[in-house]
Amino acid sequence: MSHTRHVPVMLQRCLDLLAPALEAPEPQHPVVVDCTLGLGGHSEALLSAFPSARLIALDRDKEALRLSGERLAPYGDRATLVHAVYDELPEVLARLGVPKVQGVLFDLGVSSMQLDEADRGFAYAQDAPLDMRMDQTTGVSAAEVLNTYPPGELVRILRAYGEEKQAKRIVSAIVREREKEPFSNSARLVELIRDALPQAAKRTGGNPAKRTFQALRIEVNGELAVLERAIPAAVRSLAVGGRIAVLSYHSLEDRLVKQVFAAGAATTAPPGLPVVPERYQPRLKLLTRGAELPTEEEVAENRRAAPARLRGAERIREDER
Repeated sequence: MSHTRHVPVMLQRCLDLLAPALEAPEPQHPVVVDCTLGLGGHSEALLSAFPSARLIALDRDKEALRLSGERLAPYGDRATLVHAVYDELPEVLARLGVPKVQGVLFDLGVSSMQLDEADRGFAYAQDAPLDMRMDQTTGVSAAEVLNTYPPGELVRILRAYGEEKQAKRIVSAIVREREKEPFSNSARLVELIRDALPQAAKRTGGNPAKRTFQALRIEVNGELAVLERAIPAAVRSLAVGGRIAVLSYHSLEDRLVKQVFAAGAATTAPPGLPVVPERYQPRLKLLTRGAELPTEEEVAENRRAAPARLRGAERIREDER
C-alpha cells in the first residue's frame, strides 16, 4: 500500500481553519488531536505546518496505527499515537494528563486503506469476506448482521444509514437467500442487490450496492452512535480559543456535526431577557458558513473528496460549571 495514493481531503482548508489556534503565542506547545489518524496524512501535515505543536492521534485500527507510526517516526515524541475509538477522547486526554487542547480534527471518511484492502470486506467492487469491522478484535461482522438481524431491523438500518429507498425489496431478498445459505462474501450480496432493484433505481449514481454497504459499515462499527458522543466530547476538550474542524462524507454525519455546532453557537438564555447574562452566552463561534465543499480542482484530482463537507468552530468561552 503506497502512501502516494492517499491524498488527505481538503488538507489546506483544515490547516487554515486550525492555524489561528495552533500559531497563537500561548501556550508555547499547543496540543492538536487528530481523532481519525488513518494513514496519517492530516497528522503529518499538522506536525509539519505547526512546528511547536504536539500531536495526539487516535485510531481504532491497529494496522493504521502501525503504518502511521512509521510515517510519523521522524517527528519523534511530538506525536503520541493511541489505539482508541474517537469517543474515548476524554479518557485518553485524562490518561495523558492533558486537561485542554488547542485543536481537534476529525476526518470521518473511512480510511482509504480499508476501502482498498479487499480482505477487510469494505469494498463492493471486488469479492471479499463480509467483515467491515475497523477493529477486527471486537464486535459483530457485517455477515453476522445480514444473517441474524430481524428483517425490520435490517430495513431500518438500510433506510437510516444507507438512505436506501429500496430497503424493503433488498431486505426481503436477503431474508429469502440467507435461509438457503448464510452470507459470507460480498459478491453474492452485490449480485442480490442488483437483482432486487427495479431498472430505474439502477440507472442512478454508481454501484447499486453502495448504499447498503455504507449502512452495514455504519452499523457494524456503531459509527453514528460513536460520533454522537465524540463531537460534543471534543468540543468540551477545547480550551478557549481552541478550534475544531470536522470532515464528514454523508448527510447523516454532517447533520449531526451541524446540530452540535449550532447548539454550541446559540444562546441558552430564556427568551425575553433584555441583557443576556454571561452564563447563557454561546460557547462556540462558527467558522464556516454552512458546510464548505471541496473545490472542483480537488474533486478532479481526488474523487474521494467529492462528498466531503467541512465544518469548523472556535471555542469562545468556558462551560458553566
